[in-house]
Amino acid sequence: MFGSFDENIRHIEEKYSVTVVCRGSDLKISGDEENVAKAVRAVNGLLNLINKGEELNEQNVRYVTSLVDDGDDDKLSGMCADCICMTTKGRPVKPKTLGQEKYVQAINDNTITFGVGPAGTGKTYLAVAMAVSAFRAKEINRIILTRPAVEAGEKLGFLPGDLQQKVDPYLRPLYDALFDMLGAESFQRYQERGCIEVAPLAYMRGRTLDDSFIILDEAQNTTPEQMKMFLTRLGFNSKMVVTGDVTQIDLPDGKRSGLVEVIKILKNVEDIKAIRFSEKDVVRHRLVQDIIKAYERYEEVKKDYGRQGKGNNNK
Repeated sequence: MFGSFDENIRHIEEKYSVTVVCRGSDLKISGDEENVAKAVRAVNGLLNLINKGEELNEQNVRYVTSLVDDGDDDKLSGMCADCICMTTKGRPVKPKTLGQEKYVQAINDNTITFGVGPAGTGKTYLAVAMAVSAFRAKEINRIILTRPAVEAGEKLGFLPGDLQQKVDPYLRPLYDALFDMLGAESFQRYQERGCIEVAPLAYMRGRTLDDSFIILDEAQNTTPEQMKMFLTRLGFNSKMVVTGDVTQIDLPDGKRSGLVEVIKILKNVEDIKAIRFSEKDVVRHRLVQDIIKAYERYEEVKKDYGRQGKGNNNK
């Protein structure tokens, strides 16, 4: 509960300007009445996580306090602690936030799921975990991972090697997640048998994908035409997960993002679900959350400034 060198309790003390003292198995929290009430709710939230078998760290302590601030800490009790699958190092993979919990549930309940949100929210990693779980349970015969081969704002020029070596740099994050859950040797074996396929989006044209778990990563960099082509590859007994961050579009100027468009087009179609993550769902370094918040504030200021400018022009 207290963490290494009492870091968890110190975070709560600093966050709410309270003092926490341990007396045997009791905690005494003193300070301003409102802040004490919040600190008590935060402590109860952390105990809830411990009872579900979670190991406390800076990320989930910050997450619990953010839920307390928003008055959503009561939702923690309904959060499931079911393990999706185990990594090769024996670490359980499971949702760490309410947003991730909704995402995993949506993948279970729907044929096509869109996961849209900022970097570090576990969109790709959890989707790969769900694919590996379905593959191990023999619910599907193949895992197909794909993403558009678009550079992140820089031109890499001609890459050396054969076709596979040329596209590997674009697909590296997908390889990393699979290596983590299957191990390099198992991955290689499954890939040679055709059970796992990692390929650029262009390879999907003209195919029908039956008995497969298909993941399209970095979908914000697809065009509307590519997105339509990909979604219409869906075959029988298959699932699709489409992930992306609409704030990191690397398409050339003037090109529309297929992800932005498709969510509007398919929002009322049955058996398709879109889950939106927020900065609260970030499970990377705490600075990633702060960076995302700072960019969101900057974009809001730019929009306000643009609106004021238009108003002045109209005058």
